[in-house]
Amino acid sequence: MKKLRDMIVSPQTTLRDAIAHIDSTGSQLAVVLHEDGRLAGLLSDGDVRRAILRGCDMQAPVADFMNCNPTTASISTTSSELLALMRRKVLRHIPLVDENLRVVEIVTLEVLTGVVEHPNWVVLMAGGLGTRLRPLTKTCPKPMLHVAGKPILEGILENFLEQGFRRFYLSVNYLAETIQDYFGDGTRYGAEIRYLHENKRLGTAGALSLLPTLPVEPILVMNGDLITRMRFDEMLKFHEEHRSSATMAVREYDFQIPYGVVNIDGVRITSIEEKPVHNFFVNAGIYALSPEVRGYIPGDTHFDMPMLFDKLRDGGIVTTAYPLHEYWLDVGRMEELERARSICSASGKDTC
Repeated sequence: MKKLRDMIVSPQTTLRDAIAHIDSTGSQLAVVLHEDGRLAGLLSDGDVRRAILRGCDMQAPVADFMNCNPTTASISTTSSELLALMRRKVLRHIPLVDENLRVVEIVTLEVLTGVVEHPNWVVLMAGGLGTRLRPLTKTCPKPMLHVAGKPILEGILENFLEQGFRRFYLSVNYLAETIQDYFGDGTRYGAEIRYLHENKRLGTAGALSLLPTLPVEPILVMNGDLITRMRFDEMLKFHEEHRSSATMAVREYDFQIPYGVVNIDGVRITSIEEKPVHNFFVNAGIYALSPEVRGYIPGDTHFDMPMLFDKLRDGGIVTTAYPLHEYWLDVGRMEELERARSICSASGKDTC
């Protein structure tokens, strides 16, 4: 079971602080309690993503976004009864309350059932040249650079394995043998690893044309130089719930103009904004793609993911954005690599 004390926030906690709290605990949930310990509500991953998509004020209190009437159960409820309740109501968390309706624990579906093994294939893009990380990548592929004492790509693989994914394709090109020699066929990880060999660089979507068979289930595609704590099964659930053919994980990105912006109408000044902040969603390099998408990817052609999404959208195919609020870092430049190593070192992990 999750430790309740690590999940608690107050109704007055800002949405921004609650998101940071959820990310730091990895619980996918904030438990909102009144001062006397009674349940005020639950703030889930889904609540957060809906708020982000609506462009809600991140400084607003969580009381504005939480589920005020979540399902609860008595602390005397048996595990089998809890599991039946979760399945009936399609829940992942249930607060357990005492006779005074104070929350004493949170029970999760993962604890009751164990890790669910997913049939979905995962494609990890590991063929990039890593030009911006020269000279480190002169003899080492970028995904094999070390953070926390292991290659970035191995950390990605282990994250998927911990979440029940066992079937992988690694798309390789630059110094491909280094990656193949290290990971082999996946036996030592209890996984199945196959390789997509790019004889020329095919881009972040073009490499999918090398898949030997059409997937049966949606596949997850991820760049091999990312560090994240996201739940991939949640993205798949979002993808399926929205009946999407292609889902792109997106991150909020704030850009502050370092000057006062003068708005004019002709030559008349209408307003002045001092150093305004503009908000954007940016591509996070993680995708869920349904099997039919494979037919939109040309063979033996450089083809990037934005081109694929444009082609699908132009064809009237449903594409969706999955807001990613969990920890995420693109290790594409030297400063990001040093930042990742610094974060791991500060947390007490070995880094080389």
